[in-house]
Amino acid sequence: MAKQTPMMEQYLRIKAEHEDAFLFFRLGDFYELFFEDAINAAKELEITLTKRGKGDDAIPMCGVPYHSSEQYISQLIEKGYKVAVCEQTEDPQQAKGVVKREVVQIITPGTVMEGRAVQDQENNYLLSITDFSESEYGICAVDMTTGEFLTTVITSSFEDVIHEAASFRPREIVVPASFSEEKQQRLKVRLGITLSYEDKCEDIEELDELVHRLMDDHAVVACKRLLTYIHRTTKRSLDHIQQATYYMLNEYMTIDSYSKRNLELVETIREKKKQGSLLWVLDKTVTAMGARTLKQWVERPLIHKEMITKRLSLVDSFIEHYFERESIRDHLSSVYDLERLSGKVAFGNVNARDLIQLKRSLEEVPRLFDIVQSLGNEYVKELLQQADHCEPLKEILQNSIHEDPPISITEGNIIKDGYNRELDEYRDAMRNGKSWIAQMERKEREETGIKSLKVGFNKVFGYYIEVTKANLHLLPEGRYERKQTLTNAERFISEELKEKEALILEAEENGEKLEYELFMEVREKVKDYIRSLQELANIVSTIDVLQSFAEVAEKNHYVKPKMNDDGDVQIVEGRHPVVEQVIDIGDYVANDLSLNKERELLLITGPNMAGKSTYMRQLALISIMAQIGSYVPADEASLPIFDQIFTRIGAADDLAQGQSTFMVEMLETKHAVSKATKNSLILLDEIGRGTSTYDGMALAQSIIEYIHDEIGAKTLFSTHYHELTTLEKQCERLQNVHVSAIEEDGKVVFLHKVVDGSADRSYGIYVAELAELPEKLIRRAKDILFDYENGQDANVPRVEEKKEVLQEPAVSPGEQLTLFEDTMEQLTNKESASVELDDKDKEALKELKELNLLHVSPIKAIEVLDQLQRKLKS
Repeated sequence: MAKQTPMMEQYLRIKAEHEDAFLFFRLGDFYELFFEDAINAAKELEITLTKRGKGDDAIPMCGVPYHSSEQYISQLIEKGYKVAVCEQTEDPQQAKGVVKREVVQIITPGTVMEGRAVQDQENNYLLSITDFSESEYGICAVDMTTGEFLTTVITSSFEDVIHEAASFRPREIVVPASFSEEKQQRLKVRLGITLSYEDKCEDIEELDELVHRLMDDHAVVACKRLLTYIHRTTKRSLDHIQQATYYMLNEYMTIDSYSKRNLELVETIREKKKQGSLLWVLDKTVTAMGARTLKQWVERPLIHKEMITKRLSLVDSFIEHYFERESIRDHLSSVYDLERLSGKVAFGNVNARDLIQLKRSLEEVPRLFDIVQSLGNEYVKELLQQADHCEPLKEILQNSIHEDPPISITEGNIIKDGYNRELDEYRDAMRNGKSWIAQMERKEREETGIKSLKVGFNKVFGYYIEVTKANLHLLPEGRYERKQTLTNAERFISEELKEKEALILEAEENGEKLEYELFMEVREKVKDYIRSLQELANIVSTIDVLQSFAEVAEKNHYVKPKMNDDGDVQIVEGRHPVVEQVIDIGDYVANDLSLNKERELLLITGPNMAGKSTYMRQLALISIMAQIGSYVPADEASLPIFDQIFTRIGAADDLAQGQSTFMVEMLETKHAVSKATKNSLILLDEIGRGTSTYDGMALAQSIIEYIHDEIGAKTLFSTHYHELTTLEKQCERLQNVHVSAIEEDGKVVFLHKVVDGSADRSYGIYVAELAELPEKLIRRAKDILFDYENGQDANVPRVEEKKEVLQEPAVSPGEQLTLFEDTMEQLTNKESASVELDDKDKEALKELKELNLLHVSPIKAIEVLDQLQRKLKS
């Protein structure tokens, strides 16, 4: 490489210190990027790539205007990159040689404070993981936009660390450089995050108080690593970061990342969208703070009955007081994001409009709290007891900041008249001076007779008197001093105008400078209230989430769950909260569900598409809803408090880690059976289907037996292996249930109703028909099925047999008698043979005779007939 200029040598020296970031290098009014940064940035930002210099020594280069740089930086951050912002730190006019420059901030996905990368309704967590051994890890998480700071220590496998890290949905994770390559790769692949490195765990004086309450030394080390990284990269005040809170994993219901995905708690599996998730159903929050809190609650349900009961009691009050709730929603809509406003104040990027939002929020909070207090709820009294309304701060903002200030904090017109005497004097000088200018213009027009004469101003030449060339002959010789020549006019200055210009410009310059200083003082005063503002934000967001639960419960006809201590599940007419929202009103078939000490494990059989997975998921979602303090979709619900939920529902592979669908299935099952306790809920769907029939059946039976005998957790296990239904005889706490379906006129009708007993078959071919596979293929499948069911070789042609069958008026191969034909044939044969009906047949006929078809729904009638047929066949 040829010898570089001093400026490029400066660039290369700074770039060497920030190799993992795009270096935005300030040159005048632009941020410039060079070499590989320029090539990559031009591609990512879709901007023009140019060159600096000529020939072989030309350097790739691109740039963006400094005043619009935020949008470009946001684009890079959204894509997972880091940006180091390098500013000129001395006045170019005063510089000797190359202007001094240094990196003033490193913006990363986890430390970004604003822009498109920060979503109003979502936290933006930055995590650190410190490994102390193969079975002990320190984790801490900070949301730089809100100041939330959490930490814990995990004493188990790295897989559990990944699950816990995933619960925060971080954008960036900080690890020591010694972190193993294998673990780094697992983090990148599983979580899709930016990985950063920090080896130091420094004692930073102004941040030490954030960790001094922690009792666990490993948690302290993990927190100091993260704080060191934040301090090094942001180079800003971190006054808004709250004291580190140590949380225990067993303080909340544990839901691993597999189960969160399978249950679609906050986003759908396929499209990764909020719509179609549980969060989507429950979110009727009004504030951004409330929306973020709701998401946290959904991902971390409570396990303490007392707190669950408190939340439910306030939801009760909101439901009972409709008009008050509507008024509360109105007031909430006027409360801005107190958490993130506090963060912007501390970080130093708050503007005057932000402070007006803060003031208006503080004006609204007391009105909001008065209405909530009027509900007379005990939990409300506890919630509001420590609330600081920040009245002095509200008064400061009321007296200091204009109601409609500009966005810029350096152009003036921010501070109110009367707030500062010196500023008022400068403003008076400016206003009087401008008034004098207007008077001067009128006087000069009269004295010269030039009606088009004007006194103007621009930032380059200052004040001037402008006369068009057509009127120059009217000017008395020597009246003005020439200042500037234009195409059609001349501009002049007078001694009198010079004096006023000096006074006005001095007043403007000094006024803007003083106004900026006063604004900084106000901002510093706001910093004193950051902790109180964060506490207010916590109270407001709690109220917002619980009123949201009331809104959803009333709209969707949810019921208050009863939280019991005996471990039983009793749900009457339970519904899937999401599915019922996306199908036509009245089409959802509700189901009962009962689990107790004698009935801990339900083995669910039934046809494809009949609703087994929906039935399983709805139990998990109802349980989660209850444990976050929400009403639930059912007519009645009595539930235990589950400590963990494990699910294996749906097929998925993990090609990035070289894992097939069956391997993922086995890993998720292993996680469930190794972690579950008797107080857990396990949902396993079609385990063993990814391998051969006998392999799969053997695994499925062994898993069922292990859960039944060794764990004792409440379990729903669905399967198409009908052979497993015989386990009901040897596993005393296992109950067979099935999702009803009937056949009528050769077609299958799915009843979506779960009843006791096992299904007789899976109706897979009928589902293939619904999917409109070729008719010839379907006919062949029916023939093969007929052969398998009758112990024949499906690969041996049966031409003659088929001919004989076609000549008979009986049923053709692969077809089944319909429900009504089958039932009537049984009864007719018994009557024609003069066989006396047994008690079971008499009971079935009696039930049929007593059934009033005019008073039951079509679905109910089909269900009853299905049950009668089963009695006759058994």
